[in-house]
Amino acid sequence: MKKQNTAVQAEPKKEVDVLFDKYAESHQNHTNEIIHWICVPSIVFSLLGLVWSIPFPHLDFLGRYNGYLNWASFLIAFAVYYYYKLSPVMSYLMLLIIFAMSMGIVQLEKWQADGGPALWLSCLVIFVLAWIGQFIGHKIEGKKPSFLDDVKFLLIGPIWLLHFICRKIGLKY
Repeated sequence: MKKQNTAVQAEPKKEVDVLFDKYAESHQNHTNEIIHWICVPSIVFSLLGLVWSIPFPHLDFLGRYNGYLNWASFLIAFAVYYYYKLSPVMSYLMLLIIFAMSMGIVQLEKWQADGGPALWLSCLVIFVLAWIGQFIGHKIEGKKPSFLDDVKFLLIGPIWLLHFICRKIGLKY
């Protein structure tokens, strides 16, 4: 008579968790992690603003909704779709975060209209400073950034931070 195997097999990890584990390999240093909490959202915000700044053609069929669609809309759609494939919950949360960032970008546009610096210039300064911070963090860490091995890690960074918040509040992603 055969002995039954009563051991419970562990579920295979979801793709998103495999990516988080791989991303975490080069993010073990506490100082680097703190820098990432500041710089990754800043990079997302500034990149969104830079792409938002690219002039978008007037499309007659949009009617009164012209101005609500810009090049950043396509970047947002691509990112949210990618996140959705990895984790619907993460995609919804990132969409909320992107909405909040979009409100910030609109405020920068208003500042520009009132005589402040151009949106693209404000975002470029944030982008450059945030990337300098990222590379300083990785210098401290002693490991190269994950995206140098695989460009998709540029999209993983923001949800990697978000997954810590989900875990903290007990939200399954």
